[in-house]
Amino acid sequence: MSQQLGGQPIIILRQGTTRNRGEEAQHSNIMAAKAIANAVRTTLGPRGMDKMLVSSTGDIVITNDGATILSEISVQHPGAKMVVEVAMTQDDEVGDGTTTAVVIAGALMDQAEKLLAMGLHPTVISEGYRMGMEKALNITESLSFKVDPADKKTLKKIAGTAITGKSIELIREKLGGIIVEAVVAITEKTGGKYSANEDDVLIKKQKGRSMDDSELVRGVILDKKRVSEDMPKKIAGAKVALIAMPMEIAKTQVKAKIKITSAEQMAAFSQQERDTLKKLADAIINAGANVVLCQKGIADPVQFFLAKHGIFAIEDVPEKDLKYAARALSGNIVNKPEDLTAKDLGHAEVVEEDNDMEITRISGCKNPKTVSILLRGTSDYLLDELERAVVDGTRVVMDAIEDGTYVAGGGAVETELFMKLRDYAGTVGGRVQIAIEGYATAFETIPRTLAENSGFNTIDKLVALKNAHAKGKKTAGLNVYTGEIIDMLDEGVLEPLRSKRQSIKSASETSIMLVRIDDMMITQSKNSAGSMPGMG
Repeated sequence: MSQQLGGQPIIILRQGTTRNRGEEAQHSNIMAAKAIANAVRTTLGPRGMDKMLVSSTGDIVITNDGATILSEISVQHPGAKMVVEVAMTQDDEVGDGTTTAVVIAGALMDQAEKLLAMGLHPTVISEGYRMGMEKALNITESLSFKVDPADKKTLKKIAGTAITGKSIELIREKLGGIIVEAVVAITEKTGGKYSANEDDVLIKKQKGRSMDDSELVRGVILDKKRVSEDMPKKIAGAKVALIAMPMEIAKTQVKAKIKITSAEQMAAFSQQERDTLKKLADAIINAGANVVLCQKGIADPVQFFLAKHGIFAIEDVPEKDLKYAARALSGNIVNKPEDLTAKDLGHAEVVEEDNDMEITRISGCKNPKTVSILLRGTSDYLLDELERAVVDGTRVVMDAIEDGTYVAGGGAVETELFMKLRDYAGTVGGRVQIAIEGYATAFETIPRTLAENSGFNTIDKLVALKNAHAKGKKTAGLNVYTGEIIDMLDEGVLEPLRSKRQSIKSASETSIMLVRIDDMMITQSKNSAGSMPGMG
């Protein structure tokens, strides 16, 4: 790019840099944001459609999870990348509501396009959006309800809302119960506040059987079997030793040769090796353990001695699973068997090898810091979607427990925001009022999309929703199955307050940033110079 000065071109940007200015830059970002929103819009709600994503290697993903869809597609446009970042932030902070956040962002940019066409300056629009966001957050807070971690019935409804529409309707009730029990089990109270770590819920997948065979294990599930058939398959009253180092003769760090010249020397050498390995087994036995989980290998003679004493042993346990086991069993990981004491042992009611699958269950832990959810399904695609549903469900239940708040779903909050924000705009006046009204209108897109994806007339449903809210029914929402406007609290369609707050903040702040951009300078590589970035 160059500028003319006294008839001479002055180069200020290197060759290959493209530039969009003014309306062209604004239009480019608006179109990119709307394109991303439209890509996931049809997946919103329980009756949303699924997307099939096929990679260049032929891998297939079938899902209606917004974060998964946007993480799989290749986006090149810088404005589009910012909207994708909205979904990623929503997923990191909340775990659900990614589609809602992106659809709102797209609607805000659509309104910004209309406001710009009316002649409103981007600064006025951004000011109106910021004022609208602050008011929207206050309104949403006022629409929330309190929930106690002991209220499993409400928590189950929150989990059910998150997993509805993910191709697993047949076991929604059972899966919701499993999720709530898992989260409540690992929730800790510190200084009057509840906290739960998503890493403490271990999810294991096994292909085979049906989804209904999924289960919660108050302990750990290992994708391993016992090292010897001579060992018992089941141990009741398990005392578990957790060993990090190999239970075998360690190789020397330097090259060395042992010269054996007689049979007696050979026998002595073998006996010494056997005695060394027996000491490893004896250390386990003397500590009182009847189950061994070893991160490395277990030598055959050690296996023999352990089996002889009725000890259940598993080798090559991944470090991550060993740490999970330590937290679940309240045990300590020791480096060597010689370091093991009775105080280091973890405890569980039962350690049992599964008859049908390559897994071992360690269950019945008294106060497990971690729990495991075993998911089953007839195909890898179904298992992957089942896992996404469980992850979303556990995250929203954790959010509700940590914050102690939830709101009604089904478009109830967004309808109330639309109406209250328009009233608020009338109190502001000036050009900013028009921007706030545009901001308010963007929230209408959520109930509109829910109705559209469910096959209902959007105008009729929006009018009915607004009438209900005008009469003071703040929790009225759309039943996507019957088309009726009903109380979402009675229907059990509940979402964590954190999800709504984050979607409003992420979508609003990104839209404010995008609408203020009036100049895009994009440096191209030499191979792609001259081409404009797009969406791939």
